[in-house]
Amino acid sequence: MTDVLKTPLHALHVALGAKMTPFAGYDMPLQYEGIMAEHNWTRESAGLFDVSHMGQAHYTGSESALEALITADLSEVKPHEQKYSLLLNAEGGIRDDLMVSRPFGDDGIFLVVNAATKDADFAHIAENTAGQGQLRVISDRALVALQGPKAKDVAAELFPKANDLIFMQCGVFELEGAEVWISRSGYTGEDGFEISIPAADAERIARVLLDHPAVKPIGLGARDSLRLEAGLCLYGHDMDATKTPVEATLMWAVAKSRRERKDFPGADRVMAMFAEKPARKRIGFTMSGAPAREGAEIVKDGKTIGVVTSGGFGPSFGGPVGMAYVDLEHAAPDTEFDILVRDKARPAKAAKMPFVAQRYHRG
Repeated sequence: MTDVLKTPLHALHVALGAKMTPFAGYDMPLQYEGIMAEHNWTRESAGLFDVSHMGQAHYTGSESALEALITADLSEVKPHEQKYSLLLNAEGGIRDDLMVSRPFGDDGIFLVVNAATKDADFAHIAENTAGQGQLRVISDRALVALQGPKAKDVAAELFPKANDLIFMQCGVFELEGAEVWISRSGYTGEDGFEISIPAADAERIARVLLDHPAVKPIGLGARDSLRLEAGLCLYGHDMDATKTPVEATLMWAVAKSRRERKDFPGADRVMAMFAEKPARKRIGFTMSGAPAREGAEIVKDGKTIGVVTSGGFGPSFGGPVGMAYVDLEHAAPDTEFDILVRDKARPAKAAKMPFVAQRYHRG
């Protein structure tokens, strides 16, 4: 633990009695009251997540140079809007997923990438846009996510102007005397806000948010069960550099214009796979008995047909759920198969995602 990193909110987590755990090089809160309680609180009220370990950066200059590395069409990202995109390698494999947005109007692109891949992502972007654009990595800001059906009530009291945002919009606002960058989306399937805060103000503002009766701190454990029920991928598990957007069922993140122009990394391979259908694809599944965890083998008629990439108990769903990659012929919803849990075959079937309804505020 000598080299472990800490977010600007680390002392607050400790003061609140969080059970801490290493994650992506950081000492992060796993839980406070318990994963089940925190999961349910977020679905019913509002939870505050520390996601300061994620990478934040500001890109300016040639947008075509940045666009050449990702799947979004940046001309479609208007001021105060954001889009989900993918950073691909030359073979069309997924290097990372990320958010690209314009909270500052026409002043460049704000990027948010995953914690475990941020150093490699930013090095890749800087190297491939050198001489054309400038990437400023932001290391002096925290990032928190306020998620749940009562997030809007908290916003109405504490940062009311941001409450006018709808899903996938963003902007610069004032909160408790600090300039904050806020977007409205979420990794839980619930309505909510992501708030980038100057590091010096992070604990003070987090305490103000937590003082609201609707808000409790939520750890990584519930964050994982919430995103799993919402059918949202976790990088390094449900997608990675060996999977294409087609296999990961993420072709919706490849802009239509980019598909037509075939000008994204690995486009020829990806579009051929899209036309011919992949040999495997990501699916959701439900099952009975003990939940299957990552790495569990999926079998049918004595043959291995896939592997679990995420799995656990879905508190809101009321049973075990998960994601997996399976051979295409077994990917249709309601296809039955077995999953080996502790060497015992458990009945399961492919299922549509999300497992619980997403409740984003779309206006």
